Amino acid sequence: MKKEFYSNGKLLMTGEYAVLDGAKAWAIPTKYGQSLSVMETESKKIEWTSWDDKDSAWFEAIYDLESMTGISYSNSENSKTLLGILIEAQSLNPYFLMDGTGYHIETKLTFPREWGLGTSSTLINNIAQWANVNPYQLLEKTFGGSGYDIACAQHTKPILFEINQGLPTVLEFKYNPTLIKSLFFVYLNNKQNSRDAIKKYKSEEIDRKELSNIISQITNRMTATTSLVDFESLMTLHENAISVALKTPTIKTKLFSDYPRAIKSLGAWGGDFILVTGDESSMTYFKEKGYTTIIPYSEMIL
Repeated sequence: MKKEFYSNGKLLMTGEYAVLDGAKAWAIPTKYGQSLSVMETESKKIEWTSWDDKDSAWFEAIYDLESMTGISYSNSENSKTLLGILIEAQSLNPYFLMDGTGYHIETKLTFPREWGLGTSSTLINNIAQWANVNPYQLLEKTFGGSGYDIACAQHTKPILFEINQGLPTVLEFKYNPTLIKSLFFVYLNNKQNSRDAIKKYKSEEIDRKELSNIISQITNRMTATTSLVDFESLMTLHENAISVALKTPTIKTKLFSDYPRAIKSLGAWGGDFILVTGDESSMTYFKEKGYTTIIPYSEMIL
């Protein structure tokens, strides 16, 4: 019997870093995501293949089910990470991996791995579904983070996400003002390591409660306004607040200082996608600088 699971990718529109300290964040599930299929076998092994969006196998491994050790793998670091996830899932549900004599498993991404739309979070959520465990707990035991990406994996509309007393609160809402026609996502040709970025943020000496309050207010205003001018102003306010906290220049200051409209980083600063305002003709500016992956808001969200 074959089991199929699927999780949506994610983009964090507001709240990067501060969401870890309780700030309200706006996040969107994307049209892109990752599937996981499980077929029981008689091999007494886990035979794993991960496929990318171009149908190329980017990772393969075989594990012994009884000892939960690697027999062979194409990448030792990826193998160690995956095995750790499976073992942690089993610690949350002792019956996991006990209902068959072996498994043939395939994962399939619908977006390029370097885009940073949630290769890890979609994997965690898919494995959690398969193992019948709490995905937030599995995330905490493995990669860590706020969990907004897990929420996006499970939801099909924009969400407001915040951590209250250590627990995630998720609220779906409708978002379709006319200003979304002026929103574009531009890929910076660089995948950022979220764990390293979080570590740097946690090392900074800042008033986390004050920053959280500021970002929460900006989130509320950005998701409520129908004015593009106000939206752009709030994008800049958000960028400046995080810039001060990280002691890091904004991406506009570093790379796009002469762009006339608003630019905001998304997620870990310095990589993945940025949010920019403008129109189709405005995007020539980024293309001429070598940033050719540009996706309109309406084509990114579910």
